Amino acid sequence: MFGFIKKSLHKTAEALKLVVPKKKLSFSKNEIEEILLEADVEYALVEIIINELYQSKITREILRPKLLATLAYTSYKEPEFNAPFVELIVGVNGAGKTTTISKLALKYKNDGKKIMLGAGDTFRAAAIEQLSLWAKKLNIPIVASKQGHDSSAVAYDTIESAKSKGYDHVIIDTAGRLHTQTNLANELKKIHRICDKAHSGAPHRTTLIIDGTQGNSAIAQAKAFNEMIGVDGIIITKLDGTAKGGSIFSIAYALNLPILYVGTGEQPENLTPFDKYEFVDGLLDAIFEEES
Repeated sequence: MFGFIKKSLHKTAEALKLVVPKKKLSFSKNEIEEILLEADVEYALVEIIINELYQSKITREILRPKLLATLAYTSYKEPEFNAPFVELIVGVNGAGKTTTISKLALKYKNDGKKIMLGAGDTFRAAAIEQLSLWAKKLNIPIVASKQGHDSSAVAYDTIESAKSKGYDHVIIDTAGRLHTQTNLANELKKIHRICDKAHSGAPHRTTLIIDGTQGNSAIAQAKAFNEMIGVDGIIITKLDGTAKGGSIFSIAYALNLPILYVGTGEQPENLTPFDKYEFVDGLLDAIFEEES
């Protein structure tokens, strides 16, 4: 697991070479500030971290607990539920929702669970087609309809089918963009209500997909989804393709939401459970020289 996370921080580590051409055992506060900003940690959070550093020379041992403290809300506890567990996937178009659903489905399948997918993004025909292709490739059943069909009806039918056939897990895709944010909010709220009508307590988890290449600009987007329907956890995609790995600190700190997984590649198996200790250590490895 650690290898995947460290490898996914490769571009962030490369970007840090602009301000850390050579690793050292310690840095000044100004240097640490510059390093964190280069990694795309939000300025306000950088200032909070810097203000809590009282030493003139900042070592790995001094900085590590400060970074870990910004990820205090990254743990997640699954709620109690009656099967099937219904997971609603939300996020803007292009964030990697469909690919992430395939990764989650494969993970649950490998864990011995019976999975059913719901193609609830009926706003785009391409989304239905793409998810259906993944379902076929992974040999997982899917409930899908035509473009423009009522997405909440797809959610209802998916849950009803999964219940009647004794499935363990339902994953429902949703539209990432409608004509206005108000339309999107209304549709997502309707899907939430219909899920609960089909299966009391559903959705049991609403998971927001965030494109890691967007860095801190994803914070406002995440806050909007959280205000619309309430988000239970986050998955960061494309971490391997961005130099903005430090934005994870800002996202977690700003939202007080757990980061469930990070995407570390394009293949279905490239989904890694987020571990704050391994993430922080991977970043620190790019900054500090190892003590002999």
